[in-house]
Amino acid sequence: MELPPRRLDLPPPRRVDLAVRADGPEILDGEDVGPETYDAVMNDLASVSRVMLAHAPTIGFLERATRGLARGTRISVLDVGFGEGDLLRRIGRWARRRGLRVELAGIDLNPRSAAAACARTPASMPIEFQAGDVFGCDRQADFIVSSLFAHHLDDVDVVRYLRWMQRHARRGWFINDLHRHPLAYHGFGVTARLARWHAIVRQDGMLSVARSFRSADWRALLDQAGIEARLLWRPMFRLCVEYLEEARQDERHPG
Repeated sequence: MELPPRRLDLPPPRRVDLAVRADGPEILDGEDVGPETYDAVMNDLASVSRVMLAHAPTIGFLERATRGLARGTRISVLDVGFGEGDLLRRIGRWARRRGLRVELAGIDLNPRSAAAACARTPASMPIEFQAGDVFGCDRQADFIVSSLFAHHLDDVDVVRYLRWMQRHARRGWFINDLHRHPLAYHGFGVTARLARWHAIVRQDGMLSVARSFRSADWRALLDQAGIEARLLWRPMFRLCVEYLEEARQDERHPG
């Protein structure tokens, strides 16, 4: 039976211990979320991205990564877990202003995401949206990015994902995710209620914070993956991980 499309009478989020990463599925991943509900949630998630300045860390990474590239240079960007495609569209607009020729593509496990992203993307902005499992994807790109994707994985698959990016990104990769913190957890719940975002957005958003990371988590996961990368904290409780091949080469060959 399909869930009703807008405000739901859901039980309150379960109590969580923020000292450790939470587990459990998000409501939006359930089979009983119908197309109307899915579209309503996607619309509110776009509002969340605007209010929370969600894309700023990723654009900052690309600014650093392409510093020194001449206008007209061609680059490719792959977004893992693209959702409704808003990050790729934002990157497309940034590349146009930056004067770069960009090839944009995304992969998302949820087959509904590709249809939602295509419907929201103008024909003048060609982006390839692919449904599938990232671990079965052999696509190479100059830069691989993901936003609010890594916390959906358990620790074993996070390590697997780090190694996957290291093999498939030619120039660098960037993980834009959340900082597991009481202020972020409770603050999002309050903000979602005041903004009257969909009940699924509120519940899944709080669970996302509880499933996300602290700096010690990332250091341990990077050690397991055998990768040296940079941790960055950004406003709105974003905890990001950055790897740039150019920076690594500079460390190996200091001037």
